[in-house]
Formats: sequence, C-alpha cells, structure tokens
Amino acid sequence: MSAAPSPPRRLSGDAASAGAWLSACAAHWRQTTVLLLLAGTDTAAVPGISAAGATPESRRWTAAADAELLLLGPGAKRHHALPPLPAGVSPALIAHRVVSELGLDPLVVDLGASVAPAVPHLQLGQTPARCLSSGQAMEPVRVRQLLALGQRWGRLLAAKAPQEPLLIAECVPGGTTTAQAVLTGLGLDVVGLVSGSLLEPVHALKTELVERGLSAAGLAGPRGAGGPGADPLAVLAAVGDPMQALAAGLVLGTGGAGRPVLLAGGCQMAAVWALAVALSPPASRLALARQVAIGTTAWVAAEASSDLALLLQRLGARWQVEPLAFAANLRFQQCRSARLRDYEAGYVKEGVGAGGLALLWELSGRSPEALARACDQACDQLLGDP
Repeated sequence: MSAAPSPPRRLSGDAASAGAWLSACAAHWRQTTVLLLLAGTDTAAVPGISAAGATPESRRWTAAADAELLLLGPGAKRHHALPPLPAGVSPALIAHRVVSELGLDPLVVDLGASVAPAVPHLQLGQTPARCLSSGQAMEPVRVRQLLALGQRWGRLLAAKAPQEPLLIAECVPGGTTTAQAVLTGLGLDVVGLVSGSLLEPVHALKTELVERGLSAAGLAGPRGAGGPGADPLAVLAAVGDPMQALAAGLVLGTGGAGRPVLLAGGCQMAAVWALAVALSPPASRLALARQVAIGTTAWVAAEASSDLALLLQRLGARWQVEPLAFAANLRFQQCRSARLRDYEAGYVKEGVGAGGLALLWELSGRSPEALARACDQACDQLLGDP
C-alpha cells in the first residue's frame, strides 16, 4: 500500500482555517475559474532588476510568450518565442500542464503588457506602468478604474458560483519590485524579505528604487517606508502596477461570499493580499483572510535569500489578521530535464500561477511526482520545437 500523499505545506494561518479552506477548494476544484493577469511596468527595463528574460528588451514580450505557452502548450507553434533565460525554463510550462490535465480553461486578461499575446484574451487597452522610481507609476484615475472593475467582476463571479474557487495568476516582469514598493508604502519593513526571479535577488537595487519612488511621491516615512495611515490607492498609483489594482479589486469583490480565492504566486500576491486587507473595513478583514489564500512554490518558500514566512508574519502583525498561505510539494530533483532541475538551484522559482496551480493539482487528488513527470514530458516537447 502506498503512503498517503503529504498535504501542502502551511506557511501561515491557523490550522482550522487552513483545513477549511483546503477542503472547500478540494470539493470544487473541477469548477475553478482561472484568471491570468498580464501587465507591464517600465521597472522591468532597469538593468539587472529581473531574470524574466535575459535582457530588458526580451522582457518586453515575456508576458505574451508565457500566455501563449499556457494556452497553446509546448508542442504548438507560438507567435512569440520564450525570452532567453539565464537558466531553467518558464513556469508557464508547469501552469500549462496543470490546466491541461485538469481540464481548466484560463481567461487571459491584458492590463497593459508591453506586447499583447497572440492568443484569445481580454484586452483592456492599457499601457505598462511607468517605472516605480518616478513616484508616478500610474494615474490615480486608472488605479480607481481597475480596482472598481475588479470589484464588479468579483461580485459577479461570487453571485454566479459562490462555492467555486477563483484562482488569480499573474505575469508581470519587474513585479516583485513593485510588490516590495507597495508593501513598503503600506508601512511594512520588507527589506531583504521579497523574492525575485534572479538567482540572488538584488535587494539593494530594489530598495533604492523603492525609496526613490516613495520619496518622489511624498509618501516616504521612517526608513523610507510609508506611514501606518498611508492611503493604499495613493501607494498603488505611486509605485504599483496594474495587476495589483485589478487583483485587489477581485479579492474585495468576492469578499463575504465565501468563494475560495487562491492568489497563485509568492511575494507579488502577498502585496495583493495586503492591498485588499488595507482597503477592507476592519470588521471585514477576518472573514476575508479566511476566504483568501496565497499559494506558491516550494522554491519560493525555501529560498535562502528571501523570507516569505517572515513577510507573512509581518502582514499579520500589521493588520491583526493572519494570512493563509501554502506551498505546493512539487519538486524537480528527479527530473530528466536539466532545465527543470535548474529550479532546484534557484534559477526559476515562480510565475504564471505555477505554485497555486500545483497546489490545485494536489487538491484534485494527484501527486506532485506525477506533475513532475508531466513537466518532464512537456519540457521534451518544448525543447524539440524548431
């Protein structure tokens, strides 16, 4: 008799709330709504800031290429080639295997990617955010519109199917830096805690950009952080990105309906969680925290040069509600493909909802080892493309 599979690792949240959330998702995983939010920020053009593409120019089409890989798969002809990476392979490969095997149909939403994907998607006619160092990343009216749109969508989804999970994924090159900026602007000390796509996150460069942006916006407080009363919408407009605004609105719109929400990602989704809680009335925050969970990869959770667990603790202390967060058990040590084994060395960690989708895979009753084998086969297909 084979041993029972290990449950997803709980990174934050009390055991009772975590168990209830996992059970709710497991009961309705087949009906999960998957949204992939694409966005751009000129922050990604800062040399050395990101490995989501080996050069600033190649990072312009990362979101488009990842969306095409998610929907079309590794064996299909795709309009945009995956940008060259220092090592590894796009986490969109993991995401594709999960949605394909589970029979899910993701909706891609372009909120302002530098290059639009050549697959069916919802185009909102937006442009990338400006570099956060300007302190004017987005116009305040755009932030309010995206937040309101997300709230409307969230309410509609909650009313239509209150028990079916909603999984929100993202692809935003440079997005871990905007995440650090938003968290800092909301009053948290997160220096050295936020992960990134590089083998070793460039904490000093990120912190310098964040401090410049908040100072330019007149939002800098002690140690460069925003004060406890910082307006979340002002912080978003100053140093955020479009994905954060729409995703926070979606979370707020589903609030109170009981629909499980899975923020599929690491530190970028921690920033979305923080925005949603900061924008919620204090009396509603506990219910929202029990309804919404962050799901990431084991590679983000175990990264030595960042600390997601401590970041989550600081979120809980800041708003007096403990976030729910889990890490999937997917690992690639035994994979044939060297590109996949590069994950274990830290060259690739998360993106395109890989961690949250791997978590959903486990909640469907499938083993992480089976997903690793499926990714090996997909990588063979990808590398065999002309």
